[in-house]
Amino acid sequence: MANWNDQQPTGRGFGASPSLSGASTRGEVFDAGLRRHMLSIYNYMASGVLLSGAVALMAVTLGVTQAVAGTPLMWLVMLAPLAFVMFMSFGANKFSTTALQGMFWGFAVAMGLSMSTIFLVYTGASIATTFFATAGAFAGLSLYGYTTKKDLSGMGSFLIMGVFGLLIASLLNIFLKSSGLGWAISFLGVLIFAGLTAYDTQRLKEQYAYVAGTEFAGKAVVLGALSLYLDFINMFQFLLQFLGERR
Repeated sequence: MANWNDQQPTGRGFGASPSLSGASTRGEVFDAGLRRHMLSIYNYMASGVLLSGAVALMAVTLGVTQAVAGTPLMWLVMLAPLAFVMFMSFGANKFSTTALQGMFWGFAVAMGLSMSTIFLVYTGASIATTFFATAGAFAGLSLYGYTTKKDLSGMGSFLIMGVFGLLIASLLNIFLKSSGLGWAISFLGVLIFAGLTAYDTQRLKEQYAYVAGTEFAGKAVVLGALSLYLDFINMFQFLLQFLGERR
């Protein structure tokens, strides 16, 4: 028999939905974790870019770049960043998070030394202008990749193929020395890495669902920062061909 006089019924009141409330809470927790994850990636990436810039400027100021330029040691400086990228990418499962973090900072230093030669070719003012233009474009493209509902995975595979095409064309132009091909490579390079910025941002956002709460989460932050760092630096270097003022 129903207890009509019970002022504290055991059932929940009208409109209460435990399952919906729980789902909402889980969604809020997930969104908060995603924001922290992406913010960590951006912090690492931005810190790496600033470290590279500081190292490049210091190397030129102290005369290290001038002393190394034109010597066989310059090849070591130029290839060192590539070695770091390969070790980090292919050895991610072997290395600890701390080891990957150390390698990321080592990569940023090596990249700074490698890029220091731009100060011998372009004026400081044009380098600064290009840097801020790249930063603005990167912010807009990354925001698009983070917020868009469009699936960019198909575009990503096409852009990655474009990167290999750029590498082959750049190697060929070392021998051809064609200014027209050089401009075409720079133009396509800006477009390709602009697209990769949006693609990688979306990829890293979606990746969080698989790494959240796992021991790989810390590694994913470092590797994600490396991906966005490469997108930024490559876009900057190609854009410098258009905006840079030669000495």
